[in-house]
Amino acid sequence: MRIFLIGFMGSGKTHWGKQVAQRLSLPFYDLDEVIVEEEKRGIPDIFGESGEEYFRSREKEVLEKIVDENTNMVLSCGGGTPCFFNNIEFMKKYGTVVWLNTQVDVLLHRLLKERVQRPLLKDIRDEDLKHYIIRKLNERRMYYEQADVIISKEDAISMNDFIQTVLHA
Repeated sequence: MRIFLIGFMGSGKTHWGKQVAQRLSLPFYDLDEVIVEEEKRGIPDIFGESGEEYFRSREKEVLEKIVDENTNMVLSCGGGTPCFFNNIEFMKKYGTVVWLNTQVDVLLHRLLKERVQRPLLKDIRDEDLKHYIIRKLNERRMYYEQADVIISKEDAISMNDFIQTVLHA
């Protein structure tokens, strides 16, 4: 069983992914962390030195490698992962895709605290961040909506409910 968690940055993919993997006794991977490990440099450095196009290409390569090496796993994907190179179709072919559809105000609150590690946010002023989130969500929605499971109230769902929802997709 392969479970792919998708959603906007700050939606809780890594948080939920670790818990689901532990509960189901599956290996957990964070796609961005694997890329960092393989590249031996951080995401902001990859974006700054090699550009987003290079990053997205590596993201696809690493996604395919992880899937090839794991028949059972939970993978937390980057926020843009499903939007490039037909990655959403690839993930749906090889597992269950879960969209954490987190509310904009929750994302804003989280991202205001985490923005240093997020290269796409580094040049956005605090007062412009909410508009950026809304715009990006609207651009990505058509990809996110292709998920097999959509969880919109992650703060109101128990881990058991989360897992049951995913397993019965």
